[in-house]
Amino acid sequence: MPGKFDEKIALVTGGTSGMALASAKALADEGAVVYVTGRREDVLDEAVGQLGGRGRGIVADASDLDDVDRVFATIAAEQGRLDVLFASAGAGTLTAPLSEITPELYDEIFGLNVRGTLFTAQRAAALMTGGGSIVLNGSAAAEKAMPGSSLYSASKIALRSFARVWSAELADRGIRVNVLHPGPIDTPALGGLPEGTRAFLTSLTTIGRLGRPTEIAAAVAFLASAESSFVTGTELFVTGGMGQS
Repeated sequence: MPGKFDEKIALVTGGTSGMALASAKALADEGAVVYVTGRREDVLDEAVGQLGGRGRGIVADASDLDDVDRVFATIAAEQGRLDVLFASAGAGTLTAPLSEITPELYDEIFGLNVRGTLFTAQRAAALMTGGGSIVLNGSAAAEKAMPGSSLYSASKIALRSFARVWSAELADRGIRVNVLHPGPIDTPALGGLPEGTRAFLTSLTTIGRLGRPTEIAAAVAFLASAESSFVTGTELFVTGGMGQS
């Protein structure tokens, strides 16, 4: 039975664990050749090994523009095009109030979440043909005011403007751009948190539980596929109701 991504070429940045890896698996399971980037070669190799022979790994830091250029040069040389980008690489903190923000922390978060995402999408669009899809990884923090999250929240809100403007700029080429906003997801990144912190994050949802990586992957697959062919320049909140309470 043909998959919805047969003969498609996809890139998932920062795709070595959690919801990004689950998304890479979902794309590969539906027939895509999936390139995954990560900064640690051993972790990247392990992640690619979970993609059933359809994965390709490139060691790269999404905030390093030389690395970004190398990623797209590799895809261009090996495939000649790109159909799907899930710009998942990101970083942030929920524990930096205004009084504690430093220039170094600003550069770290905006360098990856905003600058890195911008130039990754720019290079991706240049490789895409008609029908391409760019999915930017936002956050429920873009809507939910949480003390200590201002830098992270602002960096993710920037992606909303990117998607709205780029969707208009790229419309004549048939390329769609959308933002996916995950809520609290039960990933390895949350595994080391104190139980009280996990309980707090759970309490922010109306569903009453943390999300699963596969639930984010399903949303990424929807936005990346022809099933969402009339969806562009918008935001999809997969948050379990976070922000509604």
